[in-house]
Amino acid sequence: MAGHSHWAGIKHKKGKVDKQRSKIFSKLSKEITVAAKLGDKDPAMNPRLRSAIQAARFANMPKDNIKRAIEKGSGTGETGALEEIIFEGYGPGGVAILVETMSDNRNRTVSDVRHAFSKFGGNLGLSSGSGPPLAATVISLITFVQIFPLEASCRAFLCFIFAHFE
Repeated sequence: MAGHSHWAGIKHKKGKVDKQRSKIFSKLSKEITVAAKLGDKDPAMNPRLRSAIQAARFANMPKDNIKRAIEKGSGTGETGALEEIIFEGYGPGGVAILVETMSDNRNRTVSDVRHAFSKFGGNLGLSSGSGPPLAATVISLITFVQIFPLEASCRAFLCFIFAHFE
């Protein structure tokens, strides 16, 4: 019978699983790169790098990929351009929000976050002395939210936050 190959079914299932693993590996690789860039490349001396490596090992990421990510972040490998950017802003009703991002393109990230804030009735904080105080000076209790699954976008997260606090 045409089209009923056992291998075809296996190929499609394997492709789906590989796509999911590659998303997880790329996220973990970025985190390892940033951790190595911000601190020491030795996991014993850098707790953020140590926890990122533990997460990568838990996800069965190959040791070569982990080593490459550390080298990229520490500058001994290929040039790593990832940076961590923190945005401060206000949601509807004056709710203070801190958004922590990792990006290789600062300008694109700024425009995406600004667009998401303005779309849902918020605004980014001002860096000058005019206007209300920035979110970092207002927030006394910080709740850390990590978004899973990986397909969740910044817009979806802000939509959730803004809808929750309205």
